[in-house]
Amino acid sequence: MTRTPRAHGHRTAAALTLLCALTAAATAPAPAHAAPNPGAATLDEVRQRLDGLYHQSEVATDKYNAADEKATAQQKKVDTLDGQVKRAGRKEARLKALLGAAARAQYRGGGLPAEVQFALAADPAHALDDAALAQQAQQGTQEQLSALEAVRKELRRRTDEATAELKDLRASRRAMAENRDKIEKRIAAARALESRLQKNELRRLAELEKQAAARAQAKWVGTGVLDEAGTKATAAGRKAIAYATKQLGKPYVWGAEGPDSFDCSGLTSQAWLHAGIAIPRTSEEQWARLKHVPVSRMRPGDLIIYFADASHVALYIGDGKIIQAPRPGRWVYVSPAGSMQILGVVRPDA
Repeated sequence: MTRTPRAHGHRTAAALTLLCALTAAATAPAPAHAAPNPGAATLDEVRQRLDGLYHQSEVATDKYNAADEKATAQQKKVDTLDGQVKRAGRKEARLKALLGAAARAQYRGGGLPAEVQFALAADPAHALDDAALAQQAQQGTQEQLSALEAVRKELRRRTDEATAELKDLRASRRAMAENRDKIEKRIAAARALESRLQKNELRRLAELEKQAAARAQAKWVGTGVLDEAGTKATAAGRKAIAYATKQLGKPYVWGAEGPDSFDCSGLTSQAWLHAGIAIPRTSEEQWARLKHVPVSRMRPGDLIIYFADASHVALYIGDGKIIQAPRPGRWVYVSPAGSMQILGVVRPDA
């Protein structure tokens, strides 16, 4: 019985189609006016498709991180409210104890009105003193009752507020789960596409990526954008750069913020945290909440925000270079600052 060869017999139809197209494009005779390397053009389409998939995964990652940051903040707020409710409860207990003590004191005194006690007193002067004390006790009791009512209202308000925050927290967690699914699907799709390429095609794909980055960088630098850019970082900026430099070579993992792996905003937020300045966790929030500076006036230590949706961020280290955690399957590395679409620059230590 003839056996089906196993070495190459189980590629998917989609993989065969892609590989055949790439092989045909690379080996077919070139028409008189054709591009010199049709295979490279085909791979460039693959590169663009991969860039699109990984960009989508990064957008989903940023949404996941934003939801996580919101959930964490909400949890802290709920914990704070719970602590306030407990403190109010203890205050209520103390007020009840005081009211009980006042009631018991009045009971031991016979509970008679001050004017009756005065009429029966052997010493009228002493009775006047007793009457004044009784009046003060009644006034104090009323104040305690008012305070107790205020505490009860505050308890109800804080309980309602805590309940509303808990609902928001649950909604954020659901959003996190949905974005986690989106991230995993996009990363899986990108890796599946890459897995269909052979080693030599992967090498060519990497070279195409470098060429595209170099072209974009040359065009960016050619605008003169770096002519007036700062060359010296602040003390905090130097610390942030030093931290990021120590992370070179560590893998990108979505949602990670060290110490063994990072995503893009995990790296930048941790770099600045180690410089003594806490900044938002996500690139979107970094863009929204940190001070904007002109790209032409940026300095080492600033953060460059990329793409119209602010879905990527990197740490500018000077000389037109950045340290970034790029995407799944890659690692923290130094790359050209102008290799991606720049949205703007923000300064954590403004």
